[in-house]
Amino acid sequence: MAKASGMTQVDDSGASWPVIRRGIQATPELVAGIRVTMLAGIAFAAGQLATPVVIQLAIDRGGITSGDVNVGVVTRLALLGIAVVLGSELLGMFIKRRLVDRAERALRRLRVMAFDKVHQMSLQDHNEQATGVLVSRVTSDVDALIRFADWGLFTWLVQPVVILGIFIVMAVYSWQLALLAVVTFLPVFTAMRWVRKRMGAAHDARRTAVGDLLGAFSETLNGAEVIRAYHAEDRIHAHIVDVSDKRYRAGLKANIYMSGVYVVGDLVGGVMLAVLAIVGVTQRDALGLTAGELVAILAFTTLLQSPIAELGESINNAQEAVAGWRKVLGLLDKRIETLELADGALLPAGPLGIEADSVSFSYRDGDRVLRDVSVTVQPGQRVAVVGETGSGKSTFARLVCRLADPATGTISVGNVDLSTVSADQRRRSIRIVPQDGFLFDTSVRENIRNGRAGATDADIDAAVELLGLGSWVQSLPDGLDTPVGERGTLLSVGERQLVSFARAGVADPGLLILDEATSSVDPQTDVMLTQALERLSEGRTVMSIAHRLSTAQSADLVLVFDAGELIEQGSHDELVAAGGLYSDLFAAWTG
Repeated sequence: MAKASGMTQVDDSGASWPVIRRGIQATPELVAGIRVTMLAGIAFAAGQLATPVVIQLAIDRGGITSGDVNVGVVTRLALLGIAVVLGSELLGMFIKRRLVDRAERALRRLRVMAFDKVHQMSLQDHNEQATGVLVSRVTSDVDALIRFADWGLFTWLVQPVVILGIFIVMAVYSWQLALLAVVTFLPVFTAMRWVRKRMGAAHDARRTAVGDLLGAFSETLNGAEVIRAYHAEDRIHAHIVDVSDKRYRAGLKANIYMSGVYVVGDLVGGVMLAVLAIVGVTQRDALGLTAGELVAILAFTTLLQSPIAELGESINNAQEAVAGWRKVLGLLDKRIETLELADGALLPAGPLGIEADSVSFSYRDGDRVLRDVSVTVQPGQRVAVVGETGSGKSTFARLVCRLADPATGTISVGNVDLSTVSADQRRRSIRIVPQDGFLFDTSVRENIRNGRAGATDADIDAAVELLGLGSWVQSLPDGLDTPVGERGTLLSVGERQLVSFARAGVADPGLLILDEATSSVDPQTDVMLTQALERLSEGRTVMSIAHRLSTAQSADLVLVFDAGELIEQGSHDELVAAGGLYSDLFAAWTG
């Protein structure tokens, strides 16, 4: 896994502390002001120890055992105990609120960082990772951290201090009984260490299973129409049952360890109380204990059971949190293959030329998709990129809009090396309209506004009028404020493309890349799209990935790709006359 800039790489060995250290580096808010919190935690722990001490003083100094009860002393001690307990609880509220505030700040930052990283990842990474798995990194895995940070941090900070304090105070009363209590407690400590090591791997498998389940479920939602059309419900149901069963078994394995800690903790707590009670009562005089001191020791023993139980439960939450943290940090540490520049070169205004110089490209661990491609496109030209499926034409278009960088060679736009251009400048000057324009679940207006940051309603109206879409907008139920639905499903395919054209139009790019943006629509809508596209293309360079050769017929330049190589280039008439691959494709297309 690649090392993040200035930060320690996540440890994949399954150890917890490297993950925690790396996580704190990524989200320093988590430990901001930790000294104040720790001091408050120590004070809180001291308050938790007050009750047995008050009981001991009341018994020994209040005359309870002698029968000559001093009501004043007992009352003052009781009031003191109440005051200490109330103060301790207020400190506890302060600590919890402080930890929750910092935890929520840190995890909000972590979620935003994960979201940003998903959108910086290469197309290869997106192709290799199911959408649901990436969603789980930003949601479910971060939520696992929240469950620990909101409560478990308090336990880890306070309860060890309480346990240590109990043993220390017990030792003040009787070091012999304190030593006996420590020896009796050792099995719990050993069990917790044993469980923690195994629970980490179990929770890591659980987080993986959660991601797989979300991925499978997301896939079935996106493919609901195909599932119904092809009556694939039974097969998909079996698949969901399978991944759900894996999630169930991973969760069961992760939590079965926890049940063992509870049993051991309760058993050891009971044994410890019985052993100390027997030894304390039978050997009280030999140990030099007063009645109050013996009662206090037994009260401390009972008090131990609560922090032990809470620590046991927090181990479960902590290991789940570390597993989730490891997944999120693994995402954050992914190497960014296309590094964006905040301040880079500017592109000239107007139509932009393209120059590819010995460009090659391959996806990760794969064969070359493009090999030694060199071509020059003049500003204002209309270019058609043609070739059979898998020939490399779509990959070349992606390189031109810098969705990826060449493995070798350079691509220049407007006589500027594309890798030196700032991200904002490139996005203003280069726009791509895919075959099926993706729309967000909002209005037509807001989808068009996404074409350029800061676009006003006047800019949107101007883009609509420029493309001649005024009559179509008026035909919509609420005009530009008409909702489009999730992924634009409330509009037809052609209407979605009209919105995509308007979105590109409001950006006013110097280079427009079209992935056969007028295909798969009805003839009437095709006419409207063609007219809108003609207007959109005026005054700019246009590159079209042409699946239909009618697009190539009207192009100034046709680029013919085959097996990753640019084998022909020229006008339609020139290439038909040359009798090469393009001529064969055109002959097959015209029938």
